[in-house]
Amino acid sequence: MGIAKKDIRINFRIRVKEVRVIDENGEQLGVLQTPDALKRAQDVGLDLVEVAPTAVPPVCRIMDFSKYKYEQEKKEKEAHKKQKITHLKEIRFGPKIGEHDYQFKLKNLEDFLKRGDKVKVTMMFRGREMAHIDLGRRVLDRLASDVSAVGEIEEAPRLEGRFINMMIRAK
Repeated sequence: MGIAKKDIRINFRIRVKEVRVIDENGEQLGVLQTPDALKRAQDVGLDLVEVAPTAVPPVCRIMDFSKYKYEQEKKEKEAHKKQKITHLKEIRFGPKIGEHDYQFKLKNLEDFLKRGDKVKVTMMFRGREMAHIDLGRRVLDRLASDVSAVGEIEEAPRLEGRFINMMIRAK
């Protein structure tokens, strides 16, 4: 989120007796009484901004607060632009999947991978299908070879109860 005024104390919101002051040029002025520091900031037409509230005494800087806030928000937006958000998608298969259904789900899986998402492939076994786990493994092996052009296996197929799970990520 952006920098809120309540997060940073400025001018008259600084309630401590004395503060360590840094002027607008970055030079240390030393420890001053808060009213004196505030007067100095007002004399140059700037704000007294608390930059390190946990220090003893707190560190304050004489600066243009609105300009500082604007620059911080700009930095934050720039950081968000560079982020790549990866979603986790899930596609479920059954061991007796038909050819058309397989191709349809394969196409969706490739679309997810091209967008940069991770895909969790789940093979579900119902009832007596548990006796034919090898059929499910064959379908997953075929799927792994079919998507090898756009994705790579992050987690190999693993049996967990009635499911075999496999993770695929984009190349």
